[in-house]
Amino acid sequence: MSTRQPKPWYKSKTLWLNAIAAGLMVIEANFHLMQGQVGDKAYVASVGVLAFLNMILRAVTTEAVAFKGGQ
Repeated sequence: MSTRQPKPWYKSKTLWLNAIAAGLMVIEANFHLMQGQVGDKAYVASVGVLAFLNMILRAVTTEAVAFKGGQ
C-alpha cells in the first residue's frame, strides 16, 4: 500500500483525455462534423485510438486520484 497522497483529479491526464473525448462526442452527436468528413472506418478507428491512449496512460499511472479532500 502506498503512503503517497493522491493527486487532485484535475492533474489526471487520463481523466482529461476522457473528458475531452466525451465533449467531442457530444459535439459530434449534435453537429455531425466529423463523420461526414471521414469514412466510417476512420471514424470507428478513432474509438480504437482512444482506447489505446487510455491503456498507455493507465500503464504509466503511478498515483491515485482524489476527487475531494485529498483522500
